[in-house]
Amino acid sequence: MIILENIGICSQVSFVRYIQGRKTLGVDPKLFIKDLWFEKVPVRIYQPKVPSASQRRGVMFFHGGGWVFGSLETHEKLCRSIARESESVVVSVGYRLAPENKYPAAYEDCLNATIHFMKNIEHYGVDPARIIVCGDSAGGNLAAAVSQTLAGGSDLPKLRAQILIYPGLQAVDFNLPSYQQNHRVPLLFRERAAFYVLQYLNGNATNLEEVLEGSHIPIDIKLNYRKWVSPDNVPEKFKVRGYKPHVLLDCTTEVYETVKRFCEPNLCPLLAEDALIRQLPESFILTCEYDVLRDDGLLYKKRLEDNGVRVTWYHLEDGFHGVISLYDYCGFSFPAGKRGLDSVVNFLKSL
Repeated sequence: MIILENIGICSQVSFVRYIQGRKTLGVDPKLFIKDLWFEKVPVRIYQPKVPSASQRRGVMFFHGGGWVFGSLETHEKLCRSIARESESVVVSVGYRLAPENKYPAAYEDCLNATIHFMKNIEHYGVDPARIIVCGDSAGGNLAAAVSQTLAGGSDLPKLRAQILIYPGLQAVDFNLPSYQQNHRVPLLFRERAAFYVLQYLNGNATNLEEVLEGSHIPIDIKLNYRKWVSPDNVPEKFKVRGYKPHVLLDCTTEVYETVKRFCEPNLCPLLAEDALIRQLPESFILTCEYDVLRDDGLLYKKRLEDNGVRVTWYHLEDGFHGVISLYDYCGFSFPAGKRGLDSVVNFLKSL
């Protein structure tokens, strides 16, 4: 992979996408699976074959992969499992990827696909009162952003719930306790987390060092967000593995100009105003102990609960970022991944 990096980032991205896209699964005896287009967005629909006496839940699924990787193929096994185990209709969304397609392309694709599904719900045997958005990692970010947009709009059906699986929800502070403790823990290193969100925002990783050290957002703006994005809001038990308070650094106007859209909730949902947060649907948040994004999930959990939103929280003490996708991977099995997947399915069944 180092050789590929020397050739250039585009070559590396293309190579990983090629490898990821090669896995194909055969026919599933329990599911009807069909590829469609919702407007200009490719989707894959998973519908249980077993007859249902009533309308089913509909799950809009947004895959992870740092907005740069991931596809309908990479999350095929996961979507099949969710559809089979919860007997829900699952719609996996093949949104446009960065760096070729910058923010807000992925968000817009996920939002438009969800609205299309809501407006054509009668074709899929889905209960319009039981539509759920779900995503892992960058997909969790997209699910949270779509959920906020729909909560703030009056002319569309309301979502029943949002399921956020180790979501990335802010790009203001890359020095929270979980970033410090897990900075070199696979599958997501601290530097890579910042790299991916910069690729999504700008299509390049310029100002990566400033973003990592925290000199990309002016101090007055950072202080304004401290009520939401602060180690003080992370429970003490999550700091015992080590945490060193980070010195606040100011930033230059030039750097802030390149990343100021990090302050937009459609990119960083943790920064939405309370008036919007309190309108959000029932929520499920999964976090992993050994994950740089752990505290993003914990901080959002607190914001939702502080605003009266019902939250089911599932924490994998032995989990790491990406573990849900590895519950059964090429003969390897991670029990934490299976427990995490089961927790998602059980939440869905409760709706």
